[in-house]
Amino acid sequence: MGSQPLEFIRQVLLLVFTPHCYDNYFIHLNFFDGPCFSSTLSKCLGLGIIMGSLLVKLPQIIKIYKNKSGEGISLLSVTLDLTAITIYASYSFLKQFPFSAWGDAAFLAIQTVLVGVLVLHYGGSSSKALLYLVAYLLVNFILMSGLTPISVLWTLQGFNIFIVVSGKLTQAYSNYKNGTTGQLSAATLIMLFMGSLARIFTSIQETGDKMVILTYIASTLANGVLVAQLLYYWNVTPQKEKAH
Repeated sequence: MGSQPLEFIRQVLLLVFTPHCYDNYFIHLNFFDGPCFSSTLSKCLGLGIIMGSLLVKLPQIIKIYKNKSGEGISLLSVTLDLTAITIYASYSFLKQFPFSAWGDAAFLAIQTVLVGVLVLHYGGSSSKALLYLVAYLLVNFILMSGLTPISVLWTLQGFNIFIVVSGKLTQAYSNYKNGTTGQLSAATLIMLFMGSLARIFTSIQETGDKMVILTYIASTLANGVLVAQLLYYWNVTPQKEKAH
C-alpha cells in the first residue's frame, strides 16, 4: 500500500519531467543535466501557459459583456485570430504533439469564438451570432475529426503566419483609424504577447516544427504592435469624443 502514494506522486511529476529526467533528478540526484533543465523548463512554461490561457481572454469577454458593446473590436481580426488558433490546434492534435505544447490553443479558441459571438450579438444580430458559432463548430469538426488529411493541415499551418499577422494588423489599423483601442482589454493583450513569446521557446523544445516556431515569432511581433498601441493610446481621447 505504501508504494501507491509514491507511484501517484511519480505519475504527477511525469507531467513535468520526462522519464529520463525523472530518473536523473530523483534517483541519480544529477541536478546539472543541461538538456533535462531545458526540457523541464519548457514543460513548466507550457503548463503555465495552458493554465494562463484559461483566463487570458476573460478580461476581454467581461469588458464586452459589462459594456454591452464590442465597439472598436474588429470582427475580421477576431475571425482571423480564431482561424489561426484552430488550424494550429488541429495540426498539433493530429501530429500528436505533447498537450503542453499546444493545449492553450484549445482554450483560446473557446474564448475567441465567444468574443466573436458577443461582438455580433451586441452589434444587434443574435441570429448572425448563432450562425457564427454553428459554422465554427462545423469547421472544427471537419479539421480535427480526421476528415482533413494531415498534408492539408500542414499547408494551412504554412498560411497561419499570414493569417496571424493579417488578423493582428487588421486590429492595429482599426485602432489607428479610431484613435483608440476601444473595448480591447489591456490584460488580454499583454498576456497574449507574453504567451506567444514563451511559446517560441516551448515550440523549439517540444515540437521542433519550424513552421510552428515561425508562426509564434510572427505572432509575438504582431502582438507587440498591439501592446505598443495600447500604451500609446492609453491617455489619448478618442476621435469620436473630440468631435463632440
